[in-house]
Amino acid sequence: MHAIQSHPHTLVDRGSRVDLEHAASGRAPRWLAVARLGSLRTAGGGFSIWIQLRGRTRITAREGTFSLGPGEWLALDRDSAPELQAGRYGATLGVMIPADTFGRGRGEWLPGHGRMTARDLRIAIRLWRNGADVVHPHHGDEPIGRALQSMLLHLVALQRDLDGGIARCPGRSVRRKRQVFGRLQRARLFLEGHRHRVVRLSELAELTSFSSWYLSKTFHEIYEESPQAASVRLRLEHACELLAGTDCSISEVGASCGFDNSCSFARAFRMRYRTTATAYRQARRIGAKAGTGTSPAAQSQRNAQNVMLSSL
Repeated sequence: MHAIQSHPHTLVDRGSRVDLEHAASGRAPRWLAVARLGSLRTAGGGFSIWIQLRGRTRITAREGTFSLGPGEWLALDRDSAPELQAGRYGATLGVMIPADTFGRGRGEWLPGHGRMTARDLRIAIRLWRNGADVVHPHHGDEPIGRALQSMLLHLVALQRDLDGGIARCPGRSVRRKRQVFGRLQRARLFLEGHRHRVVRLSELAELTSFSSWYLSKTFHEIYEESPQAASVRLRLEHACELLAGTDCSISEVGASCGFDNSCSFARAFRMRYRTTATAYRQARRIGAKAGTGTSPAAQSQRNAQNVMLSSL
């Protein structure tokens, strides 16, 4: 692994490895692309946005591990220090924003994970290209700032469904509500990034700098479920993915999702889905063979996968 020179536009491709840890910190945002088995390691210090174009990319950060599929986006806080490993056909675009320069200019951006439509993905690609094209010394700060603001406004539009949660947050001002909600979003990401195990409430409290009592109470008020219930739900959703997409045994799936034994996994699965894990797997495979297993999310992913990046 080698360090690169400080440059605001970096492409990591075809199995190459780049370490941004020792790169000089600049005032301009970094426009990054990781593709085809390329790997990128960062040291944090900036807010980051990652957008998956095709294939899959594994992102490991302080919040946990995420496997991005086509059309998915992931927004991380400044101390997340993400590391990316693109799959064989993976392609990911990213923007890293120095906190000391653009921290106040990131608008209403919040940590989170979601999926965009094919149209929104095309817009994101165009905005990323616009930003990468203006990061030259003779352009000055103004066009760089405009390009960054356009990208952030696009992400804000994708996060409109979070407005209801912000409104329910405690706080006397909108700014305070957003601060609280941003920390809760990190806790939610942490639960999602650790779907393979049970997460302790103390871990979430440390991540958010809230007391365990305040975190649990506020989390339930905002998301209408406790952190513990959210953890179980996310682990069972992960189990469904493993049941449908792998040949792991039922006991192996349960262990991979943090359940102590097959009995506790079977009980939790039946309680949530009103069926057994074995019956669920059989139904999914029969549905796939019959061509009836297409969910709206899967269709959206296929549509996004058709959006190809012609050049980085």
